[in-house]
Amino acid sequence: MSAAIIDLRSDTVTRPTPAMRRAMAEAVVGDDVLGDDPTVIALQERVAQIMGKEAACFVPTGTMANQTAIRAQTEPGDELIAHEDSHIIHYETGSPAALSGVMIRPLRGHAGLFESRDVEDAVRPNNVHSPHSSLLVIENTHNRGGGAVWPLERFERVARTARQRGLRVHLDGARIWNACAATGHAPADYARHADTVSCCFSKGLGAPAGSAVAGDRATIARVARFRKMFGGTMRQSGVLAAAALHALDHHRERLVEDHASARRLADALGNLPGLSIPLPVETNMCFVDIDPRLGSAADLCQKLKASGVLALPTGAQRVRFVCHLDVGAAMIDQAVATVARAVGAAPLVAA
Repeated sequence: MSAAIIDLRSDTVTRPTPAMRRAMAEAVVGDDVLGDDPTVIALQERVAQIMGKEAACFVPTGTMANQTAIRAQTEPGDELIAHEDSHIIHYETGSPAALSGVMIRPLRGHAGLFESRDVEDAVRPNNVHSPHSSLLVIENTHNRGGGAVWPLERFERVARTARQRGLRVHLDGARIWNACAATGHAPADYARHADTVSCCFSKGLGAPAGSAVAGDRATIARVARFRKMFGGTMRQSGVLAAAALHALDHHRERLVEDHASARRLADALGNLPGLSIPLPVETNMCFVDIDPRLGSAADLCQKLKASGVLALPTGAQRVRFVCHLDVGAAMIDQAVATVARAVGAAPLVAA
């Protein structure tokens, strides 16, 4: 992609840094399908340690991380409980139904969060007529909620309720690193309240690919089995694991910079005529609602693209901007000026 492009579509568009590329080139590799890639083994041990779990499994994508965790903890005909705006519902191509044969009971709640009472009300009665409620999925940070962070006390309370009702808990932690950067909590502070936790290396941490699932040894053995079944095992994947290890060591602390960029972006865009910020900016995402008199979200994104700024429409009148390590402060100012021109306002500079 041209250096002139300011790509705010997602934190998945990051490119490996020169130091990360060196780590990948120098990785010691084996055959992960046969279980002897030393760099993958090191990454899995590191993730398990960070999450405070017994074991972890390296997988190619965040979708596979979630779906192997779901399959490992449910049976066909079960029902899992998740917020209606969850990633597993909107962005994983119907995988819970196709791969695990489970139903989803959706919950409502502002910014992707819900309460213990919502879980209580969603658990099915134990009879022959109802699907078996077996798993609660909690997404932190919550993508469609504007990158919202679960307060730790609320997360613990909701997870405890689910476990008391006999459900297991999966934490979709694709952006758990952002949640921890925003709150100061360690990943294990959240993960201890879940049976499994997924994490992603190719979003805010900037690795080219890869996620992981952590949990107890027996569950992770099942995750590894379903990774194979779903076609997710790789051979010399230590090359990718090396990038993830480098990211864990070097790219976590800087996430607060992305959060600050997103707040600066929101402060500036929210002052432009016809634009409003519908959700608080808690991490690296800025959502913008557009007055219909300015056209649709898709129209605005096309105008921005023609001027070198990329963003994604997430609804008829809503655009998402995501800050990441490839977007510096000067680019934020350029993006604001470009949006201002696109909506016909005088260019503004982010404060």
